[in-house]
Amino acid sequence: MSATAYQGATAEAIRHHYDVSNDFYALWLDSSLTYTCALWAEPGSKEAQLDDLETAQARKLDHLIEGARAGGARRVLDVGCGWGSLLKRMTQVHGVQHAVGLTLSDSQAELAESARITGAEIRVENWLDHQPADPYDAIVSIGAFEHFARTGLSRAERVAGYREFFERCFAWLPPRGRVALQTNVKGNNTVMDKATVRELMFIMETIFPESEIPALSEVVESSEKLFDVVSLRNDPDHYSRTCVEWLRRLRENREAAVRLSSEENVVNYENYLEASVRHFQNRHLGLSRIILEKGR
Repeated sequence: MSATAYQGATAEAIRHHYDVSNDFYALWLDSSLTYTCALWAEPGSKEAQLDDLETAQARKLDHLIEGARAGGARRVLDVGCGWGSLLKRMTQVHGVQHAVGLTLSDSQAELAESARITGAEIRVENWLDHQPADPYDAIVSIGAFEHFARTGLSRAERVAGYREFFERCFAWLPPRGRVALQTNVKGNNTVMDKATVRELMFIMETIFPESEIPALSEVVESSEKLFDVVSLRNDPDHYSRTCVEWLRRLRENREAAVRLSSEENVVNYENYLEASVRHFQNRHLGLSRIILEKGR
């Protein structure tokens, strides 16, 4: 472990969620096993008429790869690589020569490695412990930032932990190198009834233990004087729609899901996805896609 104390969720907490079963997640995620918010086509467009989860997930990956200017790059880092969908997209579609993916989940790493993605290297490693032999041309992180601060930290402590991440990214990138970041953020609707608070606490304690969703202002503050914000979009409705689709698929495959995990686990996931649909719709949660560029 680095000399700097890690402020995020432990590897055990990450595995509690992501190591349920690869086959369980395959029942209700898209075929690429992308477990983060999709990017849906604009309503009324030609693309929207034919849009499905697979297409929307590929569009999301392309949006972040292109935002990071990773196409054709020699080396790109994927922080929180999951089951490898971004690594595969970068190397097979966008011409990245060597993509390094970091995860804390043994199950995710095992499946990603079994795919034998040409040009990809998967490591079960915390970004805080990562010591690259060579710099990176670009960095992408999708759905991992939410785990970088543990529940119960003060705002100042969270910002310090996030800043440590951005300082590492700054050191690993060339001048004008970019970070493409997608993360859940706290919504601006702070008016919550007791049921809403209970649901959010259930998600924090049962589904994603030890993890704290950042405020958007905390993300921006922690990157100041290191990175400029090039672009920012907030897409809570896209995550609400993604959760609707995940929930539909889970229910269609409910019998198999129970066999692969348990009745209790499936009920927990149904409740978590149902609640997530509402909380993104009601703006208790947001979904930020941010492109940042190294300032010097």
